[in-house]
Amino acid sequence: MLDLLRLRLKHGSQAIPDIRKAALMETHRGFPSIDESKYTGDWQKIIDVCPTGAITKNTLSIDLGKCIFCGECESVSEGAIKFTNAHKISCSDRNHLIVSSGTEFDEYQEKAIEATREIHRMFGHSLKLRQVSAGGCNGCETELNACGNVNFDMGRFGIDFVASPRHADGIVITGPVTKNMAPALLDAYRSIGDPKVVIAVGACAISGGVFADSAQLNRSFLGEIKIDLFVPGCPPHPLTFINALLDFIGRT
Repeated sequence: MLDLLRLRLKHGSQAIPDIRKAALMETHRGFPSIDESKYTGDWQKIIDVCPTGAITKNTLSIDLGKCIFCGECESVSEGAIKFTNAHKISCSDRNHLIVSSGTEFDEYQEKAIEATREIHRMFGHSLKLRQVSAGGCNGCETELNACGNVNFDMGRFGIDFVASPRHADGIVITGPVTKNMAPALLDAYRSIGDPKVVIAVGACAISGGVFADSAQLNRSFLGEIKIDLFVPGCPPHPLTFINALLDFIGRT
């Protein structure tokens, strides 16, 4: 026992000391910086290279809810599209995920998530979530699992995943929602007491991702409920998810 205590003291705290200020490596693809004036070629080339139809051209824009951050558009855009390493890209409004040419990250983040006094009162010190993988590839699920490890230690903020929806304050949805998983997802949602929050994590949950046109999906449930928080990515980084929750519940 004494040896274990000595080892623990030697290890010290392995958690990232300040989640809010933590930065990701430069190669991480996060918020896209878009300047359509830099591109002189055929716009259709950029639009067609996107596997999920995330790019549109009235004003050149990228829908982060559809984007899988593959970087193909960046490679053919002649500098008009550049993915930065800014990872705090979650928001409360689905329409806000559409980033247009000239939108700066600070401008985007300022209006992304508005913490309400009521949400902070109910969940500001304790938020328990039930995660449902509705046909996901396990990428988002793996990153969410990492949120509880010693590096990110999401539990220090009172935020945890629980085994039963009966113990949860909200539901975290990953995956495109297949026909087979749609009834289970609905059951889990109904089993959570009111008031409850709904969080869509990853491109598949938000828009269907690369599977959006599949006949094997049943996303009708998502059209009938209010989604409180969108966390884009394929998959999102743990820091993206944790910072989104802290903003949502009004934790500084």
